[in-house]
Amino acid sequence: MALWMAWWDAIWLLRPAFSRLRSFMWFATVVAGFNVRTELLGVTSIVRALKLRPALYNKLRDSLHSNAVQLDQLSALWTQAVLHLFPDPLRVNGRRVLVGDGIKVAKSGKKMPGVKLLHQQSDSNTKPEYIMGHSMQAVSILVGAAQSVFAVPLAVRIHEGLVWSNRDRRTLLDKMISLLDIVSVNDPFYFVADAYYAARKIVKGLRDQDNHLVTRVKSNAVAYAPYLQQGPRKRGRPRLYGDRVKLKSLLAEPQSSQSAPSPVYGEHALTIQYRVCDLLWPACGGRLVRFVAVTHPCRGSCLLMCTDLSLDPIQIIRLYGLRFKIEHSFKQAVHRIGTFAYHFWMQDMKPLGRGNGNQYLHRESLEYRNAVKRKTHAYHVFIQAGIVCQGLLQYLAVVFPSLVWSSFGSWLRTIRPGIPPSELVVANALRQCLPEFLVNSAKTNFFAKFVTERQDPDTFEMFRLAT
Repeated sequence: MALWMAWWDAIWLLRPAFSRLRSFMWFATVVAGFNVRTELLGVTSIVRALKLRPALYNKLRDSLHSNAVQLDQLSALWTQAVLHLFPDPLRVNGRRVLVGDGIKVAKSGKKMPGVKLLHQQSDSNTKPEYIMGHSMQAVSILVGAAQSVFAVPLAVRIHEGLVWSNRDRRTLLDKMISLLDIVSVNDPFYFVADAYYAARKIVKGLRDQDNHLVTRVKSNAVAYAPYLQQGPRKRGRPRLYGDRVKLKSLLAEPQSSQSAPSPVYGEHALTIQYRVCDLLWPACGGRLVRFVAVTHPCRGSCLLMCTDLSLDPIQIIRLYGLRFKIEHSFKQAVHRIGTFAYHFWMQDMKPLGRGNGNQYLHRESLEYRNAVKRKTHAYHVFIQAGIVCQGLLQYLAVVFPSLVWSSFGSWLRTIRPGIPPSELVVANALRQCLPEFLVNSAKTNFFAKFVTERQDPDTFEMFRLAT
């Protein structure tokens, strides 16, 4: 029961993002359903998990479409809540650490806005090369969790598939910068991302706000040494670039490399070789950036880049080594939380064909565009509910680990010391405590009363017996 009280105190921080209290209560109900459900079948699984009356299915679904949910404000408030709730956010050089990446989710609906043919590259042979689905970008923040690190999700947006104006020239890189503006992290931060984001637009967008990029660059990339003026300066614009340097050549001189214990997360008793060089990179608008050529005894070699010349190369390697944490959070969101398991179809939408590309909405009527916006809003609210659910599970695991284990009510073959409970363990603990919370707190807690009044009378007795 104490777990649910902590859960309620945390989610109440999001109340200002809703113009009506009832809309917030339905959103909290959706998040609670995410926490305790055992199946990932959309809104129906939430109704079953909380034993709600079947007649409330439409009301629960309609609450996700409501204009009372201020989506961007909700994402910003959730970011501030994360910074407030987690006691040990990761900091390097006094800066917070954010991680960004993209994810593609398969959707088979022919009447779902934003669905298009997507190409995905993966080392896994279980993923098809082409899928129909939604293409999204996500931002997470790294926090300390005992002896581990969590990537707490902050916001996700669908960034492909819908073209609202034929004058819109924004790329995925522009939209990632916009997403970072939405989450509104006021403190300076490092943004860690893969090689796709090693581009001028990302660097400029970050540096304009006094933030820095840590990423990997492709092996065929080139940079330039700063030009050293020799003799009297000639007329005209001063020369900027000196000798051309193939970045791959930094790996070809092992005698110029330094040795150090591997700072990569989870590695022990391994020694890596690295070489540091500050060069001008045209993709960054001629800015001087730091390149780190790393040779790993097991993983091979890679070229890392950081726009902060004061950051130690070992810290650059460590930060990029933590990038996989957002991919792990994607795995939990897909397989445990069901963050992307929405199935909202738009009845009046024109059916999509197999292999369909972008949907050009500037050619459609205003009524049709508004209907698409309403449906896309519902997708994003559903996703944000999953994000809040996952973040609250991580919060309870970090701050109340003993309480989680005492409420777990099940068995694990191996419990690793120094590692906080997983989302699966916390969700099981919340599921075990839910009947007691609803029955004993219905008169004192507003949320417990809200859910209890909407439960099916035939199943309410089951909750009382479970308590």
